[in-house]
Amino acid sequence: MNTPHTAPGGGAPHRLDPAGGCPHADNARLLARGAVAPVLLPGDIEGMAVLGHDALRDFLSHPEVAKGARHFTALAEGRIPEGWPLRTFATVQGMTTADDADHRRLRSLVSRAFTPRRIEELRPRVEAVTASLLDSLAEAARAGDGVADLRRHYALPLPLGVICELLGVAEEHQDRLHHLSSQVVATDTGPEQAVAANRELVELLAAIAADKAREPGDDLITALIAARDEGGDRLGQPELIGTMVLLIIAGHETTLNLVTNAVRALCTHRDQLAHVREGRAGWADVVEETLRWDSPVSYFPFRYPVRDLTVDGTLIPKGTPVLAGYSAAGRDPKAYGPDADRFDVTRGPAVKHLSLGHGPHYCLGAPLARMEATLALEALFTRFPDLDLAVPEAALARHAGFVGNSVRALPVRLG
Repeated sequence: MNTPHTAPGGGAPHRLDPAGGCPHADNARLLARGAVAPVLLPGDIEGMAVLGHDALRDFLSHPEVAKGARHFTALAEGRIPEGWPLRTFATVQGMTTADDADHRRLRSLVSRAFTPRRIEELRPRVEAVTASLLDSLAEAARAGDGVADLRRHYALPLPLGVICELLGVAEEHQDRLHHLSSQVVATDTGPEQAVAANRELVELLAAIAADKAREPGDDLITALIAARDEGGDRLGQPELIGTMVLLIIAGHETTLNLVTNAVRALCTHRDQLAHVREGRAGWADVVEETLRWDSPVSYFPFRYPVRDLTVDGTLIPKGTPVLAGYSAAGRDPKAYGPDADRFDVTRGPAVKHLSLGHGPHYCLGAPLARMEATLALEALFTRFPDLDLAVPEAALARHAGFVGNSVRALPVRLG
């Protein structure tokens, strides 16, 4: 980070495809031009993406970069319509849009549920859920002539079930919550669909909170309601709902993509799977290399400079919406060498990626995501050592939008 100066010239802004697609080819082209790229968001809203590893690390922890929506110039000027597909990322009230003391207050209310000790206490439960889901996966394969969608039957229900259990959300709501959260994080939804999905998600979570207020339990929603009802300024009702939105979405979408991407990577890099089986790498190494090589989140919205900042030679004007380019940073040759685009589970401690964030907004659920993914992969390939893709990798349809990074389905044969 330097004193602002005029940005170097260089081409038209990169238009992010709302429909998504594999980000890595575009990332490589943009990185070749610099660590920061001007981008066009849906609706032709001008933004920037920080793509280089070192530049992103510094940007994420810079004291003059904010998360609060009041710093978003286009929003303050009324240029962001109600149905803009990324509006929720900017306006939801919770940790991801709070700064300084407000951020610390909100984070402290949920942090006790995600300490390493608490996560370790969840291990037996995650192992039991994993074993049950492997049985369900086998049943799905038998019903599908030997083929099952691993994403639907395994990678999704594990993190969704665990986060809902932590929160105290009944199983009957889980499918709907996933459907709505998928629409909220997608970038290709139309205005009416975006508004309807956000409204229904808020209404459903408010109803769940109301039920929990009438019948408290030993869960995180009950604890958050207690904080809301204590009086003072610990937690307001919009912050309660916003925190629930964040925990539901971040608590399963990231791990869902992580497990899906790791299985796809191992199936298409059998030599790397052999490294694990022969003891040259562990399942935790697979998780870290997947996070680096094929980050579950490609571009995460938003941060805003509170003054003009120059990042790696490029000016980012005050109030610009900035995307954190995690998938690009993970393959930055300046950070990982000339083989940065190679999937290599033996990199070991050298893997210091940013895919779970950096600085004060580092992912609170990182220990849980790592534990879930590590257990899920080990159990899966222990039970089904010959598991492989049922279709060519090129035939896999990509995730909708440029925020999440994965495929829509992962058909596999269990062997």
